[in-house]
Amino acid sequence: MYNWKKFGIIFNPIDHPNRPEWMHEYAQAPNAILLEDRVRVFFTTRPKPDSNGMYVSYCAYIDLDRNNLSNVIGIAQEPVMDLGELGSFDEFGTYPVSVIKINDVVHAYYGGWTRCESVPFNVSIGCAQSTDFGCHFHKVGSGPVLGASPYEPFVITSPKIRKYNDLWYLFYTAGKEWFIEDSRPEIVYTIRMAVSEDGVQWTRKDKDIIPNKLGDREAQACPDVIYSNGKYHMFFCYRKAVDFRRNKENSYRIGYASSKDLINWHRDDAMAGIDISKSGFDDEMVAYPHVFEVDGRVYMIYLGNQVGRYGLGLAQLEEGGF
Repeated sequence: MYNWKKFGIIFNPIDHPNRPEWMHEYAQAPNAILLEDRVRVFFTTRPKPDSNGMYVSYCAYIDLDRNNLSNVIGIAQEPVMDLGELGSFDEFGTYPVSVIKINDVVHAYYGGWTRCESVPFNVSIGCAQSTDFGCHFHKVGSGPVLGASPYEPFVITSPKIRKYNDLWYLFYTAGKEWFIEDSRPEIVYTIRMAVSEDGVQWTRKDKDIIPNKLGDREAQACPDVIYSNGKYHMFFCYRKAVDFRRNKENSYRIGYASSKDLINWHRDDAMAGIDISKSGFDDEMVAYPHVFEVDGRVYMIYLGNQVGRYGLGLAQLEEGGF
């Protein structure tokens, strides 16, 4: 089992004195890049709902002191990416988001979502690039780089972008089934993978890469992969597709899988080493993990209760590592 030392909440928009109005609450889907003196953590956030109770979501960032990741030293004062135009796939929001820095260009892959009638939303994956270390992103076209297909008919989301051996790997979640439970639509989604030579044109594997643990109606998300000691390590989150809002036993937990080739994965959630706390912001769920290395130390940023409504948590991998 890997062992993580929790440091608690490092950022909650509600508690930050300098947050702009469009960053009212939620800090979701964290993803970090390393800069010279800081760690820039991208996430998605929400302003207050409109008069009809409807939300939008924006991509933002905070800067953490590279020598003390519990110290927030900067915060975005405007969204780093515009919402899509009328009728576009990302008209109502960017959520989730994953970033990677290649030389001096930051590449972002994000879930662009739109509202629907019979179900609450649909999501496709868009791509954007930044040449100012993520302060502003310019979209690669007005449409998604990965959307619905004959074998993945809806909700293509939860992207995690990585590059290994000159190939781009996009780990993501694809919806398998909408169903009605207690008079509301619920969804089942599983982890998938696609590869690319240029980061825009993708070849899908068209198969689930992580076996389910909770039965056919397990929802999986946020497949974050890090390479260490000759092996790929994936941390992801999973929950039951029903009764997860009221019953914390059915809510998100963090799972683990490993692979030698990025295609065949062995799931062993007991190795994840992190779970809900007895009290506090993550006493009901832990979700959307992002694992990264800073100056020889491995950290995880993750979400707590209500999928990040109350901010981001930080943990450090203890001695022994991977």
